[in-house]
Amino acid sequence: MITHRERLEACLSDTTLDRVPIALWRHFPVDDQSPERLARAVIEFQRRYEFDLVKVTPASSFCIKAWGAQDEWRAATEGTRDYINQVIQSPQDWGNLNEIDPLSGHLGDQLECLKLLRQEFGDETPIIQTIFSPLSQAKNLVGKENLLIHLRRYPDALSEGLRRISETTQRYVQAVQDTGVAGIFYAVQHAQYGLLSDAEFKRFCRPYDLDILHSADKMWLKLLHIHGREVMFDNFTDYPVNIINWHDQETAPALKEGKMRFPGVVCGGLRRYETMVLGAPEQVTAEAQAAIQATDGRRFILGTGCVVPITAPHGNILAAKHAVMR
Repeated sequence: MITHRERLEACLSDTTLDRVPIALWRHFPVDDQSPERLARAVIEFQRRYEFDLVKVTPASSFCIKAWGAQDEWRAATEGTRDYINQVIQSPQDWGNLNEIDPLSGHLGDQLECLKLLRQEFGDETPIIQTIFSPLSQAKNLVGKENLLIHLRRYPDALSEGLRRISETTQRYVQAVQDTGVAGIFYAVQHAQYGLLSDAEFKRFCRPYDLDILHSADKMWLKLLHIHGREVMFDNFTDYPVNIINWHDQETAPALKEGKMRFPGVVCGGLRRYETMVLGAPEQVTAEAQAAIQATDGRRFILGTGCVVPITAPHGNILAAKHAVMR
């Protein structure tokens, strides 16, 4: 039987496939506060559905808790936690972000989670660790409502903060690489025309993104997630990644068009709420088949535009898996 890794490698090289790959991922609230519990939750999820890659989704605070970030679980349907403090109180605070040891604290805990998953899955099931872009981490340090104020009023101070965050993240990616996992899931959250201009993207996003992605050069699987609506898709088509995932059912470009504009693999096709949460298995199947038809089932991974809500019914998730088995 073909392994998950072999199927993904065939998809990446655009060679003959036994079936279209599928990858769905979700948060595991409460469990994500312990490396052992998170690993167990991920293992049970993968055992149940046998997806073609394991995307590890810790709470977003794992990478900034060492700088003082605090969050709590308030039952969000996506499984995310809410931040309850603001680490950056003034522009000068960006220059106070100290160097973090990637092997200790919450970063080290997440490495332990990856090691447990490697022990379970070995090389046959690719594992990718979530890595948040520096601007995404900065948002959670200064507060969503304040980030763009700092970006436009105090650009030099923010740039210094982004440099420090980027350097820490690069060291962490190298530590992730040392665990032997297949790669990273690189999450970009602000490349939206409703938030940034192209010039702002080129200053505050692109250089830091590329530095981090190049630090992952030795890993064979790099999936880029572009979050939100009216995304700056064309700004990413030359990024050193294999796969791009975006909210393709909610914003342009459509899957077929995105595949024409990006030389790698596109991932998506399923609506997260309307179909995966509120729909019936028959709707999931129809939507999956439409996505496969639109992409000719090549250079394509069936998935959702972002995390599957934790309220998605088992039957709908199972229908997505069965859709690629037809």
